[in-house]
Amino acid sequence: MERSVRVAFPLVVFAVASICYGMADAAVVRPPPTNLKWHYYKITNTCRDAEEYVRHQVKLFWDSDRSITAKLLRLVYTDCFVTGCDASILLDEGPNPEKKAAQNRGLGGFVAIDKIKYVLESRCPGKVSCADILHLATRDAVHLAGGPSYPVLTGRKDSSASDAASVDLPSPSISLQKLLEYFRSRNLNEVHMTTLLGAHTLGKTHCSYIVDRLYNYTGSGKPDPSLSATQLELLRKLCPPRKKGQPDPLVYLNPESGSNYNFTESYYRRILSNDAVLGVDQQLLNGGNTKQITEEFAAGFEDFRKNFAAAMYQMGNFKVLTGNQGEIRKNCRYANK
Repeated sequence: MERSVRVAFPLVVFAVASICYGMADAAVVRPPPTNLKWHYYKITNTCRDAEEYVRHQVKLFWDSDRSITAKLLRLVYTDCFVTGCDASILLDEGPNPEKKAAQNRGLGGFVAIDKIKYVLESRCPGKVSCADILHLATRDAVHLAGGPSYPVLTGRKDSSASDAASVDLPSPSISLQKLLEYFRSRNLNEVHMTTLLGAHTLGKTHCSYIVDRLYNYTGSGKPDPSLSATQLELLRKLCPPRKKGQPDPLVYLNPESGSNYNFTESYYRRILSNDAVLGVDQQLLNGGNTKQITEEFAAGFEDFRKNFAAAMYQMGNFKVLTGNQGEIRKNCRYANK
């Protein structure tokens, strides 16, 4: 059963499809934090064309390298889920910033953010935060890949500190229940979680994150029984057993998207076929609610698209700094002196 919910906030009205799955939570959209506004830079006349500048730069990057969508999605997730959506993931300074945490190996997209920030500083010095740039750029990259162009309220400020010790991102082999608990601690529910995992419809992962599924699942000496025989054979060819010091190859999370980096519902179809690359994705079939959501999204793109818009909006409002909190960095890699 599906119902449409219209959510109205000052200066923004958008439709969000929320779905009833027995006891599953609907894709709830909460009111935005105080001081976040729709087109903040335009209505405050601080940088009227900020969003157009961001959109133009993202298009230039996407035209030369479509992987920018996957890189920015991972970057914004990694930022928001640690200390909140404060652009702390972008900082280079300090003895051990967040980006150096083991869980953040292979993060990309920093060069794109640097370039966008350079352009905005040349046109509107000291006005547009790195946190807002990250969220606007991710939204525009998702849309270019075929995803929704969801609302991004702006007016965030940037943090001035970053510490790898604060990074508690979950393992790709975390249990479904533990993952749900983790998402709930970030004000995200079961529908949000199942939807945001759909970002794995594009991008790559290292073989080291899936090798346990291929050869020694939960220490059994056998592969993950939930993995189809065809997928197991393919992944074993791409990820042979390796010794310490040998390369750690990358594999596509969704071969149907592959190098085209298309944002589609095929991720969910692959889960239903037991072809998910990451164990955390395949586990969506282990929960009654998450399985029903997966089946619904696999049946058509529209439900996934609308719920992804709602989930990204909700995630983007987690522990934001506004008003007198934080700062607007002049360089996204360094706090202001």
